Amino acid sequence: MESWTIKLPSSLSARVTRLAKRRRVSRSVLVREALELLASSEAHEETFVERVSQYVGVGVGLPADLSTNKKHLKGYGK
Repeated sequence: MESWTIKLPSSLSARVTRLAKRRRVSRSVLVREALELLASSEAHEETFVERVSQYVGVGVGLPADLSTNKKHLKGYGK
């Protein structure tokens, strides 16, 4: 296992120490778990297309030129 040295603000260090004592694990275990959680959540971030995929095709049956044909924009913004 690789060893790292990091610098933490004293307030964060105290919080990590308290949480480690409460959970009865070492600070190293706690930090490894936090980094693992962060890494796994980043790997599962959705792209914009994935987030809006439920809305794709909602406008079925509308004119294909809805946003470019000026007659469809008549009264828009009033």
